[in-house]
Amino acid sequence: MDTPPRTHVLPVLELMEPRHSWPRVTAALVLLGLAACVALGFAPWQQSLSGSGKVVALAPMERQQTIDAPVDGRIVRWHVMEGTRVRKGEAVVEMADLDPNLPVRLESERVSALERIRAISEREQHLEERVVELEQSLKNEVAAADFRTQQARDRIRAAEQTLDAAGTKVTVSTQNLDRHRALFPKGLVSRRQLEVAEADKDTADAELRRSQAQVNEARNFFRTVELERARALNTGGAMTRDARAGRESALSDLALARQALQPVEMRLSRQATQVVYASVDGVIFRIAAQPGGAVVKSGEEIASIVPDVSSPVVELSMDGNDLPLISPGRRVRLQFEGWPAIQFVGWPSVAVGTFGGIVKLVDSTDDGKGKFRILVEPDAKDQAWPERRYLRQGVRAKGWVLLNTVPVAREVWRQFNGFPPVVNEVGKK
Repeated sequence: MDTPPRTHVLPVLELMEPRHSWPRVTAALVLLGLAACVALGFAPWQQSLSGSGKVVALAPMERQQTIDAPVDGRIVRWHVMEGTRVRKGEAVVEMADLDPNLPVRLESERVSALERIRAISEREQHLEERVVELEQSLKNEVAAADFRTQQARDRIRAAEQTLDAAGTKVTVSTQNLDRHRALFPKGLVSRRQLEVAEADKDTADAELRRSQAQVNEARNFFRTVELERARALNTGGAMTRDARAGRESALSDLALARQALQPVEMRLSRQATQVVYASVDGVIFRIAAQPGGAVVKSGEEIASIVPDVSSPVVELSMDGNDLPLISPGRRVRLQFEGWPAIQFVGWPSVAVGTFGGIVKLVDSTDDGKGKFRILVEPDAKDQAWPERRYLRQGVRAKGWVLLNTVPVAREVWRQFNGFPPVVNEVGKK
């Protein structure tokens, strides 16, 4: 059998051979890719730190609250259901005490306590008046004793002056008697004159002794007056101290009586609060007790309410390694759960469905697991956050704290080497 000619195969092989233009196209594409990578390396990139959290209320009073039973009793009637919106002051639940006679007994205890307080108050008032009277009496007795003391001093002074005069008279009569005795032997004076001189001397001695006795009597009287003054001070002071001690005891009893009245009035006040009212505007979240047979204790949770939020913030949990780079006032981009969004981390300006925020607070300590909490408030210069009906408390959120803008190549180099971002202080370029 003859071999077929090869002239029909050669054109096909020629078509399958590569042409000389493919290397040039490949080189051009490679160069174009390298140029694009170089250009992309100089494109701006926004550094950021990510964290996750949820929407909360800035004010503690606007966070979820519990409604507790004010007294031991049972639930009679609920005025609301779960999901009911209430205004502050609206009735939430009615309660009834287990003991219907308890208010009567508490009122009786209150009346008794008030009567005891009145009696102790009157006793304290009488003791106070007694203290004033004793102080005034003591003051008068001391004044009288001082007056008698002054009289005693005057008597001593007068007696001493009389004693001085008697002493002078004794001296004169003694000299006169000595002179008469010297002149009598010479016959210059008569016996009668001598006897008169001796009588004058005896009289002067008697007056001197009497004056000395008067001085002693005046001094004894002075000492007696001093002792009476000291006794008045001691007696009056003791009585005054006793009265003051009694008044202090009455004041102590009065304080104890008033203290004993407070629990009774508190229980009466709680008993009077049979209807529990909403403390804030909000929505009833959970009802934990059923009406009728449900018995609750004082302080037990019977419902919970979620207040309306006037100032919502986002609570983000950040890693401890990123904390030194975060400070109040730094800008944040937020993405809320359930809200359609397209986020470009490096180019927040082209993101869709994200919202701006400002770091308001950075906690000074961690949560026990190395995470730190930051609070982010709305950025007044950015798009407003979603409405309240969409942005409820507890809605999950993801946030990116914006740092410096650097070239893409520098960010890739930093990520590759594990270097931390370098940030400027807020307000500085």
